[in-house]
Amino acid sequence: MSAARGQKTGQRFTEQVDAVLWASRALVGIAAASVAEVEDIVTVPHLRILVMVDTRGPLNLGAVADALGVNPSNASRAVDRLIKAGLLDRRDAPEDRRNLNLTLTAAGQELVNRVSTHRRQAISGVLERMTPEDRDALASALRRFAAAAGEPIDGDVLTLLWPPAH
Repeated sequence: MSAARGQKTGQRFTEQVDAVLWASRALVGIAAASVAEVEDIVTVPHLRILVMVDTRGPLNLGAVADALGVNPSNASRAVDRLIKAGLLDRRDAPEDRRNLNLTLTAAGQELVNRVSTHRRQAISGVLERMTPEDRDALASALRRFAAAAGEPIDGDVLTLLWPPAH
């Protein structure tokens, strides 16, 4: 490959990275606005826990700590706050009573639904300003981008900004 062609390819890649960054700013703005609606109730890390429990089903404390990248004592304090707030419920795991499963309460589910609805409406508003062909191309590209990033494709749009548990 010639130096000129390599430079052109490098410039194109830089432009592609910039385009993704611009789009990510829009998505982060939408996410921030949806969180602002509930910030008097939960913090962003607390909302992350609620979303994880909603999208992945009952989780134990270790899974929450791993997904958040924090030590179990920090995760335990956050979970305790959510339980006291009436947003999470803690139950013995049926397969091992020494382990606890965390599930959403009705209030926790309502809060997650509220945030998800806000995000869906905001994203819909942006997509409505695009042509159907551009929307199709964007959706296809975002699915491939999410797959390349290791994100589960079959999740709710609410989970796009938060990493899956491994």
